[in-house]
Amino acid sequence: MNRIQELFARRGVKSIFASLLSIVIGLFIGLLLLFGFNAPYAVGGFFKILNTGFSSAYNFSKVLYQAAPLILTGLSVGFAFKTGLFNIGASGQYTMGAFFGLVAAIQFQLPWYVAVLAAMIGGAVWGLFPGLFKALFNVNEVITSIMFNWISLFLVNLLLANMPMMLANYWGAANPDRTASVATANSNALIPTLGLDKLLHSDYMNISIFLAIGVAVICYIILNKTTFGYELKACGYNRNASVYAGINAKRNIVLSMVIAGALAGLGGAISYLNGPVQYVIKKEILMMGFNGIPVALLAAANPIGIIFSGFFISYIQIGGNALQPEFSSEIINIIIAAIIYLSAVSLLIKELITRILRKKKKEELEALDQNGEGVAK
Repeated sequence: MNRIQELFARRGVKSIFASLLSIVIGLFIGLLLLFGFNAPYAVGGFFKILNTGFSSAYNFSKVLYQAAPLILTGLSVGFAFKTGLFNIGASGQYTMGAFFGLVAAIQFQLPWYVAVLAAMIGGAVWGLFPGLFKALFNVNEVITSIMFNWISLFLVNLLLANMPMMLANYWGAANPDRTASVATANSNALIPTLGLDKLLHSDYMNISIFLAIGVAVICYIILNKTTFGYELKACGYNRNASVYAGINAKRNIVLSMVIAGALAGLGGAISYLNGPVQYVIKKEILMMGFNGIPVALLAAANPIGIIFSGFFISYIQIGGNALQPEFSSEIINIIIAAIIYLSAVSLLIKELITRILRKKKKEELEALDQNGEGVAK
């Protein structure tokens, strides 16, 4: 095989190529949609999607702010996926993490690092239940985690509505339908900025993105450099074979979902412990957990790849918000949805590449055999 064939024979390269192809096709579908809705502004709108994130320091800070929880919810989905589980309950775990973190910060006036730890515990507890149902009763984790998404939403709303100190109007604001600003209620609970807010001239900027990247690196080390990670992936590849090899599959399933929940819970904490953003009591599931699914799919559940896919999804979301008034900002959700579906078939793209490479290799070997017979004659 030539160098290109050798390059594409590598598993990682095939995954990256399939993800990039999904992104390109998804963006092309978005361009077609822009032409369909408002053709005169289509090209300009498309370039807004591509360059708004870097157009100013403020926009770039919003990309970084939004990328941090996206990376963590992507890690939540991806970590469980490595164990053969589909954690579609990241949204509920994210919501519960946000609640635990805010309660620690506002109700109990604890510092930010304790609030972050509380959020991870909240998410872990919410990930425990689907894990137990899967391990003990073989109940599909997709079903239980979807149910727990709704349970977490209404439970958190109910609890917040009956905790006066948690609400904004307790602290002098005129909004009883949302939590108090952490900056007003307990400034010690704000995630440190280390001067990054002044550097980028934005209240959204803090060290959250570095925390998310650090957690991604830790997840990569756990999955690829430890015995525990090997056991988790073994359960994901073949649960029956791992049990035969002496691995405790039930324990690993529960631990995988607990860790996934903790990661999503951490994402909830860093979303709401930054000051400007407040939790709003409404009957809608928070989308950040669901947005972690395309982040994980684009990266083929690789923790390092999730860092880049999280940046990308955040970047085009910021660009999509700049489409108004010529276009509805919901168009960017359609583009992301297209990328999700294309990412889901990326396995087919990788399989297609593999078949093409095998066919070419077979043809080359047959040609060599024919040349060898010709020389012998």
